[in-house]
Amino acid sequence: MPVRHIHVILDNERDRLLKAWGSSQAEEGLIRKDLFTESEARAQITMLYDALAKGVSASIESDDLDPEAECWDDLRAALAEVTRERTKRGVSTGDMAAFVLALKYPLFERLRDTVDDVNGKVLIEAISQFTRLIDAVALYTTELCISDRDKTIQRQHDEMMELASPVVELWDRVIAVPLVGTLDSMRAQEVMENTLSAIVEKKADIVIIDITGVVTVDTQVAQHLIRTAAAVRLMGAEAIISGISPRIAQTMVQLGVDTGEVRTRSSLRMALADALRQLEAGVVARKVQ
Repeated sequence: MPVRHIHVILDNERDRLLKAWGSSQAEEGLIRKDLFTESEARAQITMLYDALAKGVSASIESDDLDPEAECWDDLRAALAEVTRERTKRGVSTGDMAAFVLALKYPLFERLRDTVDDVNGKVLIEAISQFTRLIDAVALYTTELCISDRDKTIQRQHDEMMELASPVVELWDRVIAVPLVGTLDSMRAQEVMENTLSAIVEKKADIVIIDITGVVTVDTQVAQHLIRTAAAVRLMGAEAIISGISPRIAQTMVQLGVDTGEVRTRSSLRMALADALRQLEAGVVARKVQ
């Protein structure tokens, strides 16, 4: 029974294999002393080893190390915990997979030295089953790493979107939306939603959309700005686009962009002064409370 042989080795030679696993990782350059203390690294290895040994023990009766079986739930949970901690500290996906695979060869050596099989069938089957299991574990670890990285990237993207599209209250009933970087369709939608929500929240009558920090103004960007201004008017407020430099003005003329009824100013300062004059003159009617 190949699985029983693996179980006996994992159980009887725990300390020796744990040490060999650690040494194998050191040889591969996987011991990150800059990221983990020796005790932390040893605790992670021990957690995974014990969960692995438990799964092997539960597989003796079936004599099959099926990676999909429920007996590996503890190992999957331990992998999730270790992977999350290691990737959070900067360990790469490849190193995480190698971290798991490093257990293969110490165990293979002990199987070769301890399995008494004239025809070699038990040894071959044991190595084959354990290889399939460890390869599946390494693949699962890789999937965990990728999933965690994807979640981190999405969270950072969401945070960047919030920082890239802030709404600032400049004065009573006057808000500004300073834009920086590139304005694509997704970000333009985010800007519009944030702006319209801020109009209601701040009871704003004038919205200044400042594009001083926008990298490039092309036809698509101009259309996004005009649509946002149109949505602002539908909310009962008025939009002013500021930050129109001579270069941007020339580009918009060459592109044939018509800003229509949307007012433009060369700077945020001039747009704010214009907004305050309108409020003082009572040009912009207050919305019904």
